[in-house]
Parts: sequence; structure tokens; C-alpha cells
Amino acid sequence: MSLTLGLCTINYTCRVNDIIYIFNLNEVSPCQHLRVCPQGNTCCTQEMEDTFGQQSKQDFENLVDEMSHELRSILTSRHKRFDEFFLELLENTERSLNEMFVRTYGKPYMQNSEVFENLFAELKRYYTGGNVNLEEMLNDFWSRLLERMFTLLNSQYVITEDYLECISKYTDQLKPFGDVPRKLKAQVTRAFIAARTFVQGLSVGKEVAQRVSKVSSTPACIRALTKLLYCPFCQGMPTVKPCKNYCLNVMKGCLANQADLDPEWNQYIDAMLLVAQRLEGPFNIESVMEPIDVKISEAIMNMQENSAQVTYRVFQGCGEPKPAGMTRSARGVSDVFNARFRPYSPDERPTTAAGTSLDRLVVDIKEKLKLSKKFWSNFPEAMCVEERVTAGNASDEECWNGHTKGRYFPEVQKDGLTNQMNNPEVGVDITRPDTFIRQQIMALRVMTNKLKNAYNGNDIYFQDSSDEGSGSGSGSGCTEVCPTDMDGAATEAPLVKADRSGPLDDSALLLAPSVALPTMLALSALAVHRQWR
Repeated sequence: MSLTLGLCTINYTCRVNDIIYIFNLNEVSPCQHLRVCPQGNTCCTQEMEDTFGQQSKQDFENLVDEMSHELRSILTSRHKRFDEFFLELLENTERSLNEMFVRTYGKPYMQNSEVFENLFAELKRYYTGGNVNLEEMLNDFWSRLLERMFTLLNSQYVITEDYLECISKYTDQLKPFGDVPRKLKAQVTRAFIAARTFVQGLSVGKEVAQRVSKVSSTPACIRALTKLLYCPFCQGMPTVKPCKNYCLNVMKGCLANQADLDPEWNQYIDAMLLVAQRLEGPFNIESVMEPIDVKISEAIMNMQENSAQVTYRVFQGCGEPKPAGMTRSARGVSDVFNARFRPYSPDERPTTAAGTSLDRLVVDIKEKLKLSKKFWSNFPEAMCVEERVTAGNASDEECWNGHTKGRYFPEVQKDGLTNQMNNPEVGVDITRPDTFIRQQIMALRVMTNKLKNAYNGNDIYFQDSSDEGSGSGSGSGCTEVCPTDMDGAATEAPLVKADRSGPLDDSALLLAPSVALPTMLALSALAVHRQWR
């Protein structure tokens, strides 16, 4: 508030919007018919009162903006941090997998790398708001990987598109990759649902705070603010500040609709804190994504080990394909590696978000979110403090009560629109809620529902309405607390089985004569095993 007061023995001045008004205390006028300030002897004119009304509106809006600035800044900055962290985590994980698989599998991987590139592209598209069903996308990834590996392992046959489509139908029955796809699907879907929904929650909270902070004052509110803040000047009492309870009633009336945001805001904060707990524990996307290269490699190893059985069962279900010409390369294993392979060290993994861990980010935002509960209903109390507007509790007899200097007797109203029916300072139409505030309440309600579903591992975009209890679609389907065995799987180091690089039996060699790829897979499994042992 741009307000400069100066007292002389006879005159005092008041600067409002760069206009200086000089009040002569010895020449008060009883003839001015003021519309807001008390009638009788006054130092003001109607023109001055109108100017004070404009200034009151600006002062009030500036004060609301100033007081909500910290909350808006926190939500904006934390949204940016989390978003950058998750996107960088995805990029680093993809780069890590690519480097490891190039070293481990060489040319066979590079010739089929688009399968993995598509996986990360779809994960990123989901995180950034794309219409992606995570479970279906992950199922499709494993089907494509099965098709590519089956073709490589059976290169002596002509594998057509129709034959590959037949193979994909048997993926669930064959379980060629062991239990890795099932576990990884549960971990990835829950982690990504939680991460995306949490960042969306920060964005919605930021937008709601920004919108609600842009208050639109009613004429009744402007009159009450003028009387509260500037009428003491017209009464020749420029240094007398408003009584606290008087200020509270004015602010509760002017901010009645904002206070109605509080119940939904508090539920939104509680839901954000619940999802934050998941991000720290079983839904920690950092713990899921960092070892994903090792887990996929373990799945490939399972496929290599069971290739003979898988091929036999596929032939039973889809028939034996036509033989191809004898054009296979006769290169040996040493030629394929060409001294390129070496164990992959965890120390080589790139750090995410400049070395920041997800746990530290979550601890920080949880503290900030807790402090923002009851933010909107606490607005009047925060505004009516001595350093801002009022005289403080210690000066009940020496404060401006709206008429003169003295005690303010009316009862302080409760918060919210419906409680302003008898507000003695601000005329509030309780039958006409602010439509704009109601829109923000609805936005919070929708976001809270998404957060509650994310807490349970469900993505409401893809829930099957015909089977609500199962939570089909993206998400684990757990309703209250998710199973502990899956929780542990999200955070424990991957278990890699012992070396399986021994020779295949005769039947396996007959059905899968491509030696180079299976041997590479086995050797890579051995390297991974040594790394994580």
C-alpha cells in the first residue's frame, strides 16, 4: 500500500495514487455527504472518498497476491523439479540400457533396438499425458520381443507376419521370459501412475492457487475495505489502525468464497501426501527404472534357456514353418564379441537430476504441503495482523472500529459463504456462490479422485467399468494396501540366477541352431550375475 502520512501542528497529508491530499484539522467541513465514511465533521470530499475506494481495492488485491506468493512459488518450483527429475530419469535409464545392451548383445541388439526405443517412447508419452494404457503397452513390448527372439533363434525357418501373430497369442501360456514380465508390469505401472499423477497434482494445485489469488472484489467489499482502511483519515485519525475483530469481519466477508475452497483443498493436500508416501516406498519410480536393464536382460536369459521348449510348443500350436535356405553366417562367438564385451559397473550409471534423489525431493515437498493445509480459511487471520493492517490485540480501546476510536463489539463471523448472512461489515449474497471459485473446487475434487486412485495403483483413465473390483487396465488393482511381495519387488536389487552358459542338449540344437545369439545371452547373463552377486 503506497501510503505516506505526515503530521504537522495544523495539517496532515495523505498520498493516494500519487495525489497528495492536505487535511486541515482546524477546518473540517460538516457539509460533505460521504457515501462510505461516517457522516458529520469530516476532512474528506466525495471525490477523495472515491479515490480511497479505488486505492482500497488495489491494496486488497495486492495484499492477497503478496500473501499467496510463497505458496504459488513453492508449487511452481516443485512441479518443475519433479517434472525435470522424472524426464531425466527416463532419458538416463534408456541411455543406460542401450549402452549395456550394445556391450552385451552387440549387433543382434542394435538390429532390433527399435523394440526398446518404442518402449521408452511410450513410457515418456504416458508420463507427459498421452493416452497410453500401460498394461497393454507393456504386454505388446514383451510380445514384440518374443517375436524378434523367436525369429533369431529359428533363423533356419521362414517366419511370416501371420506366423508371428500366431506366436503372440501364446505369450501368456508359454511364459518364455519367466516371471519377469508380470513383476515388472506391476512395478512399472504403479510407479508411473504415481509419478504422473503426483506431477499433475502439483500442476493443478499451482493453477488453482494462481487463479484464486486473483480476487475480484464486489462493490460491497470495496466499500467495507474503504471504511476499514481510509475512513480514519477523514475523521482526522490518520495514525489509528483498525481493530483486529473489525478487520476479521471485513476480510471474512470479502474472502467468503475463497474460504469455501478450504475443505476441498485440505482433501487434495491429504491425497498428495498419500501419493508422496507411495513415491518414497513401493511406487518409487527411481527404484523401478534404474535396474530395468538388468531385469529385461534376465528375461532374455530365461527365454534363451527355455528356447527349445518354447519352440516346440509354438510348433505344436502354430505348426512348423517352412525351412529357409542355408544362408546362415558361420561366424563364431569370438568373432561376434570381438573383445567388445566387459562387465557393466553400477558406478557408470548416470545420475538423475544433477544427483538429486527422489527421496529428497519427496521429503521436501511433504513438508511444504503440510504447511499449506487450511491456507484459504487462514487468509483473514493472516491479513489482520499488526504489521499489515490492524492495531493488534493489545490496543482494543485505541483502534478504529468503523465509526470512531474505541472497542469493536460485534462478534467475529465464521468462515465460508453461508456464515456471512449476518456479517455486520460486508453485505454478502449467500445464495450466489462465485462460479469461478466453484470451478476451482471442482478441479481440486477431480484431481483428488485421481490421486486416491494412484495411491491404490490404479489409473482411472483405463479402469474397466465392468470389473471395478479388479482394477483392470493400468494399475495393479490393489484396493487399499498393495501386496507386500510386490512392494518388495519394486525396491529390492534384482535377483539373477546362476550361470547358465553350458551347452544345449541335442534337441535344443536341432530346434534352435543359431549358436551366436544364445551363447551371447548366456555370457551376458553370467556377466550380470557377477555384477549383482
